[in-house]
Order: sequence, then C-alpha cells, then structure tokens
Amino acid sequence: MPRSQQRAGWLGRNLRRGFPGRERLSDGRKGDPTTFGQGGTTLEKQVNVNEKIRASEVRVIGHDGQQLGILAIRRALELAALEELDLVEVAPNADPPVCKIMDYGKYKYQQNKRFQEAKKKQTVIQVKEVKIRPKTDEHDLQVKIKHVRRFLAQKDKAKITILFRGREISYSDQGTKVLERIREELKDEAVVEQPAKMEGRNMVMILAPK
Repeated sequence: MPRSQQRAGWLGRNLRRGFPGRERLSDGRKGDPTTFGQGGTTLEKQVNVNEKIRASEVRVIGHDGQQLGILAIRRALELAALEELDLVEVAPNADPPVCKIMDYGKYKYQQNKRFQEAKKKQTVIQVKEVKIRPKTDEHDLQVKIKHVRRFLAQKDKAKITILFRGREISYSDQGTKVLERIREELKDEAVVEQPAKMEGRNMVMILAPK
C-alpha cells in the first residue's frame, strides 16, 4: 500500500480515537522533556508535544513560519499529522498557548548542537598562584615572573603571594618592593586586580591579563 494511503488510514483512525496512540514523535522517540548534557549533568526543559498539550485551543505556526491562527487542538494535531511532523508547544504561558508544527527530533538535535557550541566558546578563567619569599634572589625572582607571564598569556589570573616566616614579618616593606617590581615588569601584559595587601602572615597581589 502506498505510504500516503497508509498515512491517511492512520490519520482517520486516530482522529476517530482522539489521537490516543500518537505517543511517539516523528523520529520515533517518546515525548519526554528536552534534555541537554552538560559535563555529566543535564539541563531539562519540559516541552509539551502532541497529545501532551492540554489546551483546548492553540495558536498555530506552520513549519514554514506561516501563522495559521487559533485552532482547536484536534485540528492542530491533524495538520501536524498530515505533514508527518509534531505539534510542539513553544509558548505555554501565552493565551492561548502558541504551538509550532516541526520535526521535534530535529529541533532537539539543533538545540543541543547550539548548546554545545556555546559551551565551547565559554572562557574559564583560573587563578594560579606563585609563592615567593621576600628575600628571593634575582634568578629565582625572574623564574617566578616567567611563570606569571605564562599564566597571563593563557588568559588566567595570577595570585602572587609573599610568604613571611618568623621575624620576616617585621620587614613587610621588602615584600611590597618585590610585588612592585613584578607589577612594573608586567605592566604591559597585566592589570592589578587586587593591590598588595596582607592576608594573615602573607602579602598578596592579584594580576589579571589585559
């Protein structure tokens, strides 16, 4: 039997029964919530599809974007079935709710793809720490500055911590001089997000990339 005749027979049977059997979408999946993965977790948005739409009347948008007006839900389901597509509630809080005729499986795929692309574009900024003693010699200081420069080049923030031990806390001005030296050497690559300040027995400064 030609597919069009099979479809017509299916439509007639389901219209008489009020579409009780249309539990699966055009791609064969059930009308479950839209779910997108995110690092092992899920983002769920409840979307009413086909018979899960409870309104008696809906404003219908065709698959081509054409406004079809306010229709009884039975008629809207009929139009979706004739095109072998799904009726998806896109604005449930509107009066009446707005529904669009579409391939829901394809829609979910495109939404997931956009979500993944947006996720890739997100920039995660980390704060990486470099610890320095107030009496660090010139060679070691240059090594530490090199580390900070690398962090900034990776678009991460750098937390420079001067560690005071014992009586060294009495010479906090030495720590200030070290941090000022680092700030001056990196002035073309960084901005001071947090000026030098004491945190307990340590002195801390935070630099952010320009």
